Amino acid sequence: MSPSLAGQVAIVTGGASGLGRGIVEGFIKAGAEVVIADVNDKLGQDLAHSCGPRAHYSHADVANADNVSTLILETTERLGGLDVMVNNAGISTRMHRSFLEDDLADFSKVMAVNLFGVMLGTRESARYMSTHGGGAIINIASIGGLQAGGGVMTYRASKAAVIHFSKSVATELGPKGISVNCIAPGGIPTPILASSVQGLGLSEEAVDKFVDKTRTRMRNDRPLPHEGTPEDVAEAALYLAASPGTTGAVLTVDGGTSATA
Repeated sequence: MSPSLAGQVAIVTGGASGLGRGIVEGFIKAGAEVVIADVNDKLGQDLAHSCGPRAHYSHADVANADNVSTLILETTERLGGLDVMVNNAGISTRMHRSFLEDDLADFSKVMAVNLFGVMLGTRESARYMSTHGGGAIINIASIGGLQAGGGVMTYRASKAAVIHFSKSVATELGPKGISVNCIAPGGIPTPILASSVQGLGLSEEAVDKFVDKTRTRMRNDRPLPHEGTPEDVAEAALYLAASPGTTGAVLTVDGGTSATA
């Protein structure tokens, strides 16, 4: 049975699609009031409408400090509090055949969203939680931040930094009643893989074949024959949101892929 979040208020950044959408829907089913924070207004508004009256959309660029501060302020004023902050928003770099060919043109943007955005979301939500009885912060990383690999070096570096940051800040925020944990998904079909392949200059058909081949390899690398889903990540987020005794943890949701490395 999934934990209940009835009466709690949560924010999910990057909540309009992919893993974020799965977390939003999971939290709504668990009884929470959820703010979907995203830069894709149409997807966010459509999701809020489909999820019902406990879902709310807010435009927010997580790499913009003013946006994040406003997001927390408006959420707490409108909904009366903030219990769970899920820093999920993330983007990938364009894939390169070799790091020697990588112009690092995506570095600043990826780090701004994937790392700076997580740090801003953690700081601003913790500032509120620290004076309002504590809460749970959940940062979405990736097994790409745990395992070595090629193709998207800046993305991997950003996710590794999220993991280390989350563990570090957990030690400071614990005494304030705030848990900080990480989820490291792997091999879960979302649009982010296809977006990263665009840098290879492939045709649409070739991109589809590359994605299918990569997905097949990921499935074959998993000990569990279970096709990962955003709902799996949502279940992990629900557990961490309702587990006051867990902090500084990195929960992998990858079918056991990282266990074989």
